[in-house]
Amino acid sequence: MRTRSLRTRLVAAMLLLLALASTVIAVVTTIVLRQYLMRQLDDGLRVASRVIIRNDGTPSSPDAIFRSPRPPDSLTAVIRQGAVVDAQVYPRTGGAVPVPATEYADLTALVPDGRAVSADLGTLGEYRLIAATTPRGDVVVSGQSEQQLRGTVTSLVTTELIVAAGVLVVAGIAGAIVVRRELRPLERVAATAARVSRLPLDRGEVSLAERVPDADPRTEVGQVGTALNRMLDHVGSALEARHESEMQLRQFVADASHELRTPLAAIRGYAELSRRGELSADTEHSLARISSQADRMTTLVEDLLLLARLDAGRPLERGEVDLTRVVVDAVSDAHAAGPGHRWQLDVPDQPVTVPGDATRIAQVLANLLANARAHTPPGTRVTVALAADHAGAHLRVTDEGPGIAPDLLPHVFERFARGSSSRSRQNGSTGLGLAIVHAVVTAHGGTVGVSSSPGRTAFDVRLPR
Repeated sequence: MRTRSLRTRLVAAMLLLLALASTVIAVVTTIVLRQYLMRQLDDGLRVASRVIIRNDGTPSSPDAIFRSPRPPDSLTAVIRQGAVVDAQVYPRTGGAVPVPATEYADLTALVPDGRAVSADLGTLGEYRLIAATTPRGDVVVSGQSEQQLRGTVTSLVTTELIVAAGVLVVAGIAGAIVVRRELRPLERVAATAARVSRLPLDRGEVSLAERVPDADPRTEVGQVGTALNRMLDHVGSALEARHESEMQLRQFVADASHELRTPLAAIRGYAELSRRGELSADTEHSLARISSQADRMTTLVEDLLLLARLDAGRPLERGEVDLTRVVVDAVSDAHAAGPGHRWQLDVPDQPVTVPGDATRIAQVLANLLANARAHTPPGTRVTVALAADHAGAHLRVTDEGPGIAPDLLPHVFERFARGSSSRSRQNGSTGLGLAIVHAVVTAHGGTVGVSSSPGRTAFDVRLPR
């Protein structure tokens, strides 16, 4: 029952209560009617018994008792000295039928105290019997068949069952209509909540215009709708504040990155200019370090500027990109940058093309290969595989290095995520390479994922056609 809808449970509960009420009413009505009819039957028997006793004072023989008129389905018996003298039943068809001798024991067992009792007289059926003593000392038994009473009770029970069944059917239909109408406000609340749950609330600018319509605070469901609308107002305000804060931060990063490019270029230029003259070894080393750190800062600034542009949703260049050529060139560059690694290439015979920005896609592959080279020891095999299907292109970069730590794996595509907590890396990593991979692939409508275990790490990039 719990797995069914609220509408079904409400209708079922209503029908169950109605059926229970109908059963109680039917049982009480049947008991009351049966007792009423039984009292009427007993009263009639007492009257008939008094008439028989009054008429028994003059006759010389008890046969006079049986010659007086009797109502249909009645019984009269005379018991003298504990033995049945005569016993007759008067059916509706007329005449008299003697009571079988096998049933005499039920008649002689009666106590002549004026109380009516029920007895089963075999083939004659159930009879209501009453015994009384005549002035002559005989015991006269008067009885009346309970068949008519039982028929009336049976007819009442049958009628109650039919009426109850009809009432349950009509109540079920009417209840379903009423419950459906009354639950419409709750359905509107659920529909509003479902539409809100499908909104991308975790990123970008969100227009939270969904509200529960016609929320009447005077009803329980209306109060739920009003509370949901109030909560959506608060959530909408919080999302607007979050988006405004994000936009300010992105604008700050973009502006700072843009402003830093000029002094960094000047630093690199002056360092190169100073190194052209004759310098001491210490000065030469210092200028080399200045140039190296300037290069690193330039790379960081360029990465931050790219991420800021991608976050701002600026459109990328669009054109047909030959992924096969991009992969071949990237692996060739990686082999030159890391000759100590074993680089393998697996591309199809036919060129694989996708729409997108060739420069950014090449940067994705370059970052993945640089990541593999930086985090695996020399001699590690790195395999770049390219495949195509009806959905698009599938690019996989696999290395046989030590793998990524399990606690770091869910965060590898976050900004400034590093395999070491140290902020100073010998390889000059900024922690933005994989974040740029994720941002560029997402901007192309693709997906990127990673799986890692000791001895195998694989980055999977999928780009749509």
